[in-house]
Amino acid sequence: MPTVENASPADDSNPAEATWIASQDWATASASPQYRAAVVDLLGALAYGELAAFERLAEDAKLAPTLDDKAELAAMASAEFHHFERLRDRLTKIEAEPTAAMEPFAQGVDAFHRQTAPSDWLEGLVKAYVGDSIASDFYREVASHLDTDTRALVLGVLDDTGHGNFAVEKVRAAIEADPRCGGRLALWARRLMGEALSQAQRVVAERDALSTMLVGGVDGMAAGFDLAAVGEMFTRITKAHTKRMAALGLAA
Repeated sequence: MPTVENASPADDSNPAEATWIASQDWATASASPQYRAAVVDLLGALAYGELAAFERLAEDAKLAPTLDDKAELAAMASAEFHHFERLRDRLTKIEAEPTAAMEPFAQGVDAFHRQTAPSDWLEGLVKAYVGDSIASDFYREVASHLDTDTRALVLGVLDDTGHGNFAVEKVRAAIEADPRCGGRLALWARRLMGEALSQAQRVVAERDALSTMLVGGVDGMAAGFDLAAVGEMFTRITKAHTKRMAALGLAA
């Protein structure tokens, strides 16, 4: 992705143009081949992310200390798989082959999960809460520039599966029982923050259609969402991360 430092100020001369795509439905917006390609990329990235989240939560359930905890994670994994199914079905409906749409993102997502494999139950909870939330924040930012139909789908699959409150409760209880684990988990969360932001940037930088969408070049779409706005977007994501760290009882 181009650096934010080289950005030029946004052109606000035509505010209506900034919402040109966001005010349209899919049938109208998809007339633009560039926009359609960007949406297929976005849905492919989201679909593989949800599939990977399902696999990870199912694996993390093995680390759960109690049967209740195991059942809770299994339920969350099931919710992630249902999200994947919705995205897969949407890709099929818009005549995009789901596997082909997901494949460009599989290597990067898998690499992220290999690099951030938790060593224990608590690290797994922090990863789900921090790492998944950063990804969700990123996709919600993108969703504001989508057509009405695609935006509704994306926001729907980003709904909290309940993992947030569950993770906060368990991590805070663990820190209260053993304050020493707080420092270790704080360092872990900071690492996750860096890796998750890098992954989000790679998703955009490596796909021309998504990159063009974010910097405002798809047939007038997202005018004003230039490189400076991209920088502001990541600043908002970072601030949200700081709040989540506080909720966990960890220092950002």
